[in-house]
Amino acid sequence: MQSVTRTGTARTCLPGPIHGHDPIHGRRAGGASRVARGLRETLGVALTRSAALLAAIALCAALGATQGAWAAEGQSSTASAATSPTSAATPAAAAPTVPAGPPITAVRVTTSMGVFVVELNAERAPLTVQNFVRYVNEGFYTNTLFHRVVGNFVVQGGGYDATSLKLKPTHDYVFNESGNGLQNKRGSVGMARSGPPHSANTQFYVNLADNSELDPLATRWGYAVFGQVIEGMDVVEKMGVIATGSLGPFKSEAPLRPIVIQKVEPLTNASTSTVAPAAAPTPPPPPAAAGEGSTPPPQ
Repeated sequence: MQSVTRTGTARTCLPGPIHGHDPIHGRRAGGASRVARGLRETLGVALTRSAALLAAIALCAALGATQGAWAAEGQSSTASAATSPTSAATPAAAAPTVPAGPPITAVRVTTSMGVFVVELNAERAPLTVQNFVRYVNEGFYTNTLFHRVVGNFVVQGGGYDATSLKLKPTHDYVFNESGNGLQNKRGSVGMARSGPPHSANTQFYVNLADNSELDPLATRWGYAVFGQVIEGMDVVEKMGVIATGSLGPFKSEAPLRPIVIQKVEPLTNASTSTVAPAAAPTPPPPPAAAGEGSTPPPQ
């Protein structure tokens, strides 16, 4: 028996009936026909079962693919629901964050010569105020110096450590906001910098007079003002008349009696007090009795 393949279907090649009158040959031919019919029926059943099996396999594969697609779609929908703000599913736990408090609108500067308060103008100088407040919150200004005093001009500080007389490490520079419309008038507070316009960092100054030469012009950058002394300007003015000269790394204009910034504290609108109230005046002493010396004036 030979088997050939044509377009994927198995065909059986059988000998045809033998013609003639030989009874032996006739019986053989009839027996061959019966055998052939039986083989055809058996093969037909086998092919039918194979086709049914292949159809079942194809159906299972199709169902599996569909089920996989449904599963993927369900996972995508679940992921979307987990990230959707309106989903009823419980969102993933987020890292705890520190709640934002009231905005810092001013700072209290406590120095070895007294206290003054600076109101911050975050509307006109948002980047500068943000930079300054970051240093305040970090406690950067504690134990730093007012290292430069120029009479009738400015007092400048906030960069040098009062103990080592060295510059403290800082963050990046802040963009120069000198074109914000705030002017360098008496009592205003601005950012000190070197020659490059965007080189301000931590050091600030208080104007002792109206210093319009520090304001910007169309041809050059100025010095960015970001606040105003609203209390304690008399303390700043006392700094402005202190004796100055050469001290440590400072070649000139350094207070010979160091002015130390002891701390800078943030204030908000909720603050009920900015500067500690002044002590009640001491009543004058009674007249000296006979034979006693008079009380010396306060030092």
